[in-house]
Amino acid sequence: MNPSAASLLPTPTIDSTHALVVDFTARHAGSGDDRERAVNLYYAVRDDIRYDPYSIVLSPQGLSGARVLETGRGWCVSKAVLLAACCRANGIPARLGFADVRNHLSTERMRQIMQTNEFRWHGYTSIWLDGRWVKATPAFNLSLCEKFRIKPLEFDGREDSIYHPYDLDGREHMEYLRYRGEFTDVPLAEITAEFDRIYATMMTYMHDGDFDREVAKETASS
Repeated sequence: MNPSAASLLPTPTIDSTHALVVDFTARHAGSGDDRERAVNLYYAVRDDIRYDPYSIVLSPQGLSGARVLETGRGWCVSKAVLLAACCRANGIPARLGFADVRNHLSTERMRQIMQTNEFRWHGYTSIWLDGRWVKATPAFNLSLCEKFRIKPLEFDGREDSIYHPYDLDGREHMEYLRYRGEFTDVPLAEITAEFDRIYATMMTYMHDGDFDREVAKETASS
């Protein structure tokens, strides 16, 4: 499906005209073609923004690219939002994709408060490059992958970049259970309703967590 006009427009969440997003995009996109600029933006979002599953705030402002840049951290959906916003700011059509996954990258506290390793509405960015939509998943930053011995996701703008099923030691890492589709904006009402229903305990206790500290503790001997 060809990109619609909406895949280039700002929204309250995909805030591609916000000064912080515009500045970040200008500093990292470079001067190549669409594919080269999208790849540069992918790596900037992947590695300059720390992955933090405790940073979930289910509101347009809480998920926005500007907030991610202000805090320097985000979870899979908000990092995907930032990448989409940067692409749109640079004239590259982008939208948000979602899938339900079984995620084996977590800490003991995360497993306790989630009470499941199935994560609904995992987010990625879908970018229009060379006449087709290409998936890009900038969630897990390089340093986090190194600590958990997970192969970092690369992106060349030609092939879909989605998570590997196994880590570097052959242990289960990520299993895609079902795809939810791709959207020109965050389907916030649907995500909020499902999180309230399934992850009530997580949403109550998550903001007391320190993901960096938990990761450091659990990977100290690896």
